[in-house]
Amino acid sequence: MTYREAIDMGEQMLKEQGIADAKTDAWLLLAMACKIDRNFYYLHMNEEILEEQKQEYASVLKKRAEHIPLHYITGEQEFMGHRFLVNSNVLIPRQDTEVLVEEAIKRVKPGMDVLDMCTGSGCIIISILKNVSDVNAIAADVSKQALIVAKENAKLNEVSVRFETSDLFDHIKGEFDIIVSNPPYIRTEEITKLMPEVRDFEPFNALDGKEDGLYFYRKIVDEGKKYLKPGGYLMFEIGYDQGEEVVGLMRQAGYSEIKVVKDLAGLDRVVIGKGK
Repeated sequence: MTYREAIDMGEQMLKEQGIADAKTDAWLLLAMACKIDRNFYYLHMNEEILEEQKQEYASVLKKRAEHIPLHYITGEQEFMGHRFLVNSNVLIPRQDTEVLVEEAIKRVKPGMDVLDMCTGSGCIIISILKNVSDVNAIAADVSKQALIVAKENAKLNEVSVRFETSDLFDHIKGEFDIIVSNPPYIRTEEITKLMPEVRDFEPFNALDGKEDGLYFYRKIVDEGKKYLKPGGYLMFEIGYDQGEEVVGLMRQAGYSEIKVVKDLAGLDRVVIGKGK
């Protein structure tokens, strides 16, 4: 089997299993299995693959055909132009979340204290630190397994973050200029309707926003007031249909200058409010 034949075979196999980006995934898995890049491929596409490469490629193709997410197989994902390690203990960073980071970067200044609540892979706080220097950063998550990944990502991206195992604010001390959060926000009943890559493989607790999807927003909005410095910002990623409700929660709790920011698709994606 040549490299070209391997791509064609992989694409066909993934298509038959309903994988949306079959051709792209077949290439990425071949590149990983054979440790090659595009230049190598175009120069050697009609050459035979080594037997051990063929076996490795077959193995990762089988995983993807079972709808295991591509990035859990490759073990990494790019976010804000930086490389992040991922596994089944953390959500895979998504481009939508970059809107939250971009809005945070506009407000974070050197010397500020910043808290990332529900940090997961750490992609939000780490990306902020890659863009703003001299920030005192704390990142919290209830999952010890997620924090292992986040710590590795901080090391990989050469930034300094203090990580805390905490059920929301239970083990958080001090006050912050900015609190950022991408909490679980999918309604429990909606999780079963998600694509199998998400529903069956990404961590349930990182998806589940309880009955109405707003459980963690209520808790963070209410408790966060005690951890914000005067005039500090609370910033959330939200589901596309949650803007009005999260704005209402923040308004009721006494936050001011509340605004909703849309993503590239024109959907509500971030809510920002200022504490007292």
